[in-house]
Amino acid sequence: MNIKKKKDGSTLTVAISGRIDTATAPEADASINESLEGVESLILDFTDVNYVSSAGLRMLLALQKKMMTKNGMKLIGVNDEVNDVFEVTGFDEILTYEKR
Repeated sequence: MNIKKKKDGSTLTVAISGRIDTATAPEADASINESLEGVESLILDFTDVNYVSSAGLRMLLALQKKMMTKNGMKLIGVNDEVNDVFEVTGFDEILTYEKR
C-alpha cells in the first residue's frame, strides 16, 4: 500500500494505492488521522485501491464519523470490485463516493 497526501486549504486529498486490509488499514488510518488537524473536507482517492477488507471498512466508518461534524468525506475513483463490497455491506448507503 502507498499513501500520498495533498492539502489545499482546509481540504485534504489522500490517494491510496494497493490493498486496504488487516495489515495495511492501521497504517492508513494513522497516516490520515495525523494530517486531519485543520481539515474540513476529506477526499480519499481510491483510483488505485483494488481491495478493501472489513478492517478497511472499519477505518472508513471511523473517518466518516469524524468528518460528519465538518464538511464531510468523499471517496473518488471507486472501482467495480470495491463498489461491490460497499453494496453488499450497506456502505453504499453510508459513504459518499464516485465510481470510476
